[in-house]
Amino acid sequence: MEENPKWFAIVNPVAGSGKGLDDWPLISKLMRDNGIVPEYAFTERKYHAIELAVEAVNKGYRKIIVVGGDGTIHEVVNGLFIQKTVPTTDVLLAVIAVGTGNDWIRMFGIPRKYSEAIKAIVAGHSFLQDVALLSYHKANYKQTRYMANVAGVGFDAFVNRKYNHLKEEGKRGKWLYVWSTIKAVLSYRSTGVKIWVDGQPVANELVYSATIGIGKYNGGGMLQTPEAVADDGLLDLTIIRRISRLGVISRFRSLYNGKIYRIKRISLNRGRKIRIESSPEIAVEVDGEALGYSPFEFEVIDRAIRVIVAERFLKGIDDGRAD
Repeated sequence: MEENPKWFAIVNPVAGSGKGLDDWPLISKLMRDNGIVPEYAFTERKYHAIELAVEAVNKGYRKIIVVGGDGTIHEVVNGLFIQKTVPTTDVLLAVIAVGTGNDWIRMFGIPRKYSEAIKAIVAGHSFLQDVALLSYHKANYKQTRYMANVAGVGFDAFVNRKYNHLKEEGKRGKWLYVWSTIKAVLSYRSTGVKIWVDGQPVANELVYSATIGIGKYNGGGMLQTPEAVADDGLLDLTIIRRISRLGVISRFRSLYNGKIYRIKRISLNRGRKIRIESSPEIAVEVDGEALGYSPFEFEVIDRAIRVIVAERFLKGIDDGRAD
């Protein structure tokens, strides 16, 4: 298949409470004004973005723009791994965020303002980020999925399910995730969990939550893996051990200010492989998407996808590495 020089845009019309559809005329005009005239398709159902990404690559497109939220990015990344036409790193992935949480773009400094995000695409600064392969269980079958940002196990997944349930009921608003978290605090209980990092046991106790990160942000701006580096070949694992409701509420601010590791019952581990077992089984959410249940295995894939990032993100990396 001959390579197509054009961009292909995958647009989620229901992302951001319908912003994907409502704002597409403006977004497409801004792209045309900046010399980008993409072919495009709208997603029509859950997991359709996976299919569209596979089709786009198979038709010769090597530049894909996601117009959607974290869930759409997640699906497109999985599509890149499903297709076998080219290596995943041969495809350039850009994002114009219209979602609710927009956590992936926070990591890479991509502006939420459409015109500025498009300028970043035109500038063309790219970065090879790690991806994680996750195995989990659903309906008694082992399944796999690729993770582009952050996964949450236990409490995080419990919150995610409440949040998605409220969205399905038609509830909207930027405080929806916070409200879901508060409701979850009142009902969730710690679970007996065993965790191994690179084959070494790091936990065998009651665990409230475990967060596994390629990126730093989840849950609409929470910093549960605040020290994660997206191309270091390692997964950051934040374990929150059994903690009281009052303890969660009183330290809630720490989820957002990057100081989570100052709390006594919270620890950081890093490794290439993470295994989590539990009794009873617990749920996982990945990039904001509810998947299945334990046991889980995460394994990092080094520098696996090429993404458009803001220039200031690259400058920050260069400055940090120079130090």
